Amino acid sequence: MIEVDELTKKYGKTTAVNRLSFTVRPGHVTGFLGPNGSGKSTTLRLLLGLHDPTSGYVTIDGRPFRGHRRGLRHAGALLDAGDVHGGRTAGAHLAALARGNRIPRGRVREVLEEVGLAEAARRRIGGFSLGMKQRLGIATALLGDPPVLLFDEPLNGLDPEGVTWVRGLFRRLAAEGRTVFLSSHLMSEMEHTADQLVVIGRGELIAAESLAEFSARGTRLSVVVRTPEPERLSALLAAQGADVAPRGDGVLTVTGLEAPRISAIAYTHAVPLHELTTRTSSLEEAFMELTAGSVEYTAGERP
Repeated sequence: MIEVDELTKKYGKTTAVNRLSFTVRPGHVTGFLGPNGSGKSTTLRLLLGLHDPTSGYVTIDGRPFRGHRRGLRHAGALLDAGDVHGGRTAGAHLAALARGNRIPRGRVREVLEEVGLAEAARRRIGGFSLGMKQRLGIATALLGDPPVLLFDEPLNGLDPEGVTWVRGLFRRLAAEGRTVFLSSHLMSEMEHTADQLVVIGRGELIAAESLAEFSARGTRLSVVVRTPEPERLSALLAAQGADVAPRGDGVLTVTGLEAPRISAIAYTHAVPLHELTTRTSSLEEAFMELTAGSVEYTAGERP
């Protein structure tokens, strides 16, 4: 389990993380979301003891990460797939980490096979594609068979097969009772992979809840209506306080009235309906709305 309590990090006059508190529990894939400059990368580095907090605490299984003598046995992480020695082979890279953490040498072959790099074990990392480096980074995180795993943008450079594989891997790790903390800007992948979310903006907590709860906090529900008489139905719905947006081909997007009420109005006035569908907000829509005030720079702005 990961626990963050009133975590603050300042660089001079800049506050990167401000009194941040949340808990990441085992048995779930927890997504970590925030606009660029929100403090996600700083938070991950604080979790792993790479930076010292200005104040507050962060623990992994009840202790600061630096308090674990053999770190890779307690938490595995992928922060930057390119941050490896290009002159080493994949096998040598993992073997060195295994020795330093007293991990059996046989584990190197196991994780290379698990990530699909067994045939590349003797190849130098400098010749790897980005996708191969991502797989090697995941192998590094898995090397100590740790209960806690952190991944920062693990899908970069992966092909569709690799994305599907990694999605299944994260679910399996969580199903085994591990704590899986996944930072990504890809909303579609969060929708397919995460079941819990931690969302921050400008270094402060916006939400810590299930994906479904977060999506429901976004824009109001809307109803998609298709009718051969869109102008007439629009006028009738607007008279009842609805906001109606025509989309062409007889399709209307209606907010402010629920589907049963729209159906009753149409029936009363003999307006035929060919479609009546309630539409909930997507994760991306909820994220854009709820983090709008936390975006560091927007299009058209000058820093």
